[in-house]
Amino acid sequence: MNNNFVNVHNYYMFIVFLRVFIIYITVLVFLRLMGKRQIGEMQPYEVVITLIIADLATLPMSDTNIPLLNGILPLAILVIIHYFITLLTRKNIKIRQLMSGKPVVVIGPEGIVYKALKDLNMNLDDIMEMIRQAGYYAFDQIHYAIIETNGKMSIIPKSSNAPATAEDVNANNPEVQLPHIVVSDGKLIKQQLKNLKLDNKKFNKILNYLKINTIKDLIILSIDKNGKIYYQLKGENFQLIENINTEVKL
Repeated sequence: MNNNFVNVHNYYMFIVFLRVFIIYITVLVFLRLMGKRQIGEMQPYEVVITLIIADLATLPMSDTNIPLLNGILPLAILVIIHYFITLLTRKNIKIRQLMSGKPVVVIGPEGIVYKALKDLNMNLDDIMEMIRQAGYYAFDQIHYAIIETNGKMSIIPKSSNAPATAEDVNANNPEVQLPHIVVSDGKLIKQQLKNLKLDNKKFNKILNYLKINTIKDLIILSIDKNGKIYYQLKGENFQLIENINTEVKL
């Protein structure tokens, strides 16, 4: 009795192992057929198909009552669907834009494109994080910042912030300072004022000098410890003050 039970249990475990192995190899082959791109490089429709494949693959692994073919067939159908969608997106620009979207400029020569941020459901902290990940630290270093269809940011820096060439190696550049975003989307961030050792009186002096009546009109206002100010009012181009300390007595 015990031997029969052990044999049945071992057989069941072997079947489960075999099914998991087959499904794993099948999914691996299908994903390879779909292309070599990583998750972060996929278009939206590719991410959706990949997630569905991952979900479908777990069913025949965990439930031995599902015939193995019934688990593999939906995966094969999804790969075929992916193939035809990819083919259509290569052949037709309108379908490609419908399935993948279009690159969106979030920073241009005039500054931050406020409407684009709203359309993408992004905030200034998201943009600042992506800029830092690209190796930049301030908005005024950027000529163009573009959110690609896969969600990544491409940056075209201003010529003065482009990667150094051999003749630039010996240039003496001032030490850079990280900007503190004091106003973000019309909201004052008091902690950043503390970080800059500015009180309300000093900050109001700065606002008066910049002729800003209310911070609600600001998309952004950042200040670094060298006194450089980058700000942009809604509906206007960005403005840059190289050193507010030379303009206003704080």
